[in-house]
Amino acid sequence: LPFSAAANLRPGAEQKVVFITARVHPGETPSSFVCQGIIDFLVSHHPIAKVLREHLVFKIAPMLNPDGVYLGNYRCSLMGFDLNRHWANPSPWAHPTLHGVKELIIDMYNNPKINLEFYIDIHAHSTMMNGFMYGNIFEDEERFQRQAIFPKLLCQNAEDFSYSSTSFNRDAVKAGTGRRFLGGLLNDTSYCYTLEVSFYSYILGGTAPAVPYTEEAYMKLGRNVARTFLDYYRLNSLVEGPLAPTPKTR
Repeated sequence: LPFSAAANLRPGAEQKVVFITARVHPGETPSSFVCQGIIDFLVSHHPIAKVLREHLVFKIAPMLNPDGVYLGNYRCSLMGFDLNRHWANPSPWAHPTLHGVKELIIDMYNNPKINLEFYIDIHAHSTMMNGFMYGNIFEDEERFQRQAIFPKLLCQNAEDFSYSSTSFNRDAVKAGTGRRFLGGLLNDTSYCYTLEVSFYSYILGGTAPAVPYTEEAYMKLGRNVARTFLDYYRLNSLVEGPLAPTPKTR
């Protein structure tokens, strides 16, 4: 679909885009609940959501591998591809969802009226606990440091998010992932992350016992991801009235 400005942006506002994708690996069901939490919060009547809609454009592709999900596959698409290894050159025939999303991202990147500022791909992790992020390594030290800001802010907002488990890498085996490929394609004002969340539990610090994740806890992490953009863009002063608790969804 061609990109168009969101109708709710303030007149004359800069088009700052946050692009979010999920469920490229069909078996990673927690990623759908995290994404659902983000969507439910952004379309809610919460005062923070209203400010975010007025200042940012959120583009969300909640399921990059619908055929794999339908078939009950764990990692691959209908044709047996791990889509998260084919971002570099996706085929419109063999990897149609990836091809379409990549085309849209490149169109936005090449549009001088649009600033593509974030790309976040949501996954679930089978061995680690908590939520955490993967980012990229850059030769530019200042860019590398700026990349750490968002996960640090998210760690302050989400008790189950672990900054200590967050890591930045350039593993060759991950070269075809969305985070790695787009991190190399986009310029130094764009930040690309993989958001991982544990399949099973989180620890709230120290030697506390592990707390099993629930669907609601995954959605809460999604809501906290959305809220963190308020802090990142320093929009707190624009929120009207006392801040109500983030509403529970569903």
